[in-house]
Amino acid sequence: MSEVTEKKEPAFDVEGQIDRAELFFHKYKKQLGIAVVAVVGVVGVILAYKMWYIPTQDAEAQAEMFYAEQYFEKDSFNIAVTGGKVVKLADGTDKTIMGFEEIAETYGLTPSGNLAHYYAGVSLLRTGKFEEAISHLGKFSTDDVILNSVAVGAMGDAHMELNKADEAIKYYLKAADANANAFTSPIYLKKAAGAYEAQGNFADAVRLYERIQKEYSKSTEARDMEKFITRAKILGKL
Repeated sequence: MSEVTEKKEPAFDVEGQIDRAELFFHKYKKQLGIAVVAVVGVVGVILAYKMWYIPTQDAEAQAEMFYAEQYFEKDSFNIAVTGGKVVKLADGTDKTIMGFEEIAETYGLTPSGNLAHYYAGVSLLRTGKFEEAISHLGKFSTDDVILNSVAVGAMGDAHMELNKADEAIKYYLKAADANANAFTSPIYLKKAAGAYEAQGNFADAVRLYERIQKEYSKSTEARDMEKFITRAKILGKL
């Protein structure tokens, strides 16, 4: 008795799929070509933006920052922020300098424009314009641990000047703990403790003073911590 072998159809019709793909390509090859050109164009624009436009803009921003930074270093914070000063260039021509605010607005997408927000924030803090200082410092970002702590801590200072101790404490603790280090952390823990004292919250002030004493025993702030702890305990009757 002979066996009948049934011919099985392949589970996946490869030839059919290829035929349909070729048909699809021939039918829509114009549209596909346009799509490819569009993708290549977008990629080209992105590369040009990152590799040419941003570096060019940043070079311009750095040139403007040079003058503003000179006034910042001289504590001429109003000029550093607003600019407007006329300086004489090497070729004998006059130039009206930009301030940090204008640099940040004009070149905000560049690294130097970002840094201008920091300088503007610190300058405004020094001149008593605390709300504006907070606004600029909040727009600044950096991967540098120390500079980030200083910027966040400066926001705490601005809030403290505005008599917003709760907000000040929040920023001081963020400055101390977000990027913990032996240089800035004890500074901002001490400021947060001082803000707690201003609220009459001596227990939390003592807790932070003791943290400095324990975690940052070799810091400058830790040297006189026993005095601060004793005083806070007396005032708080702890």
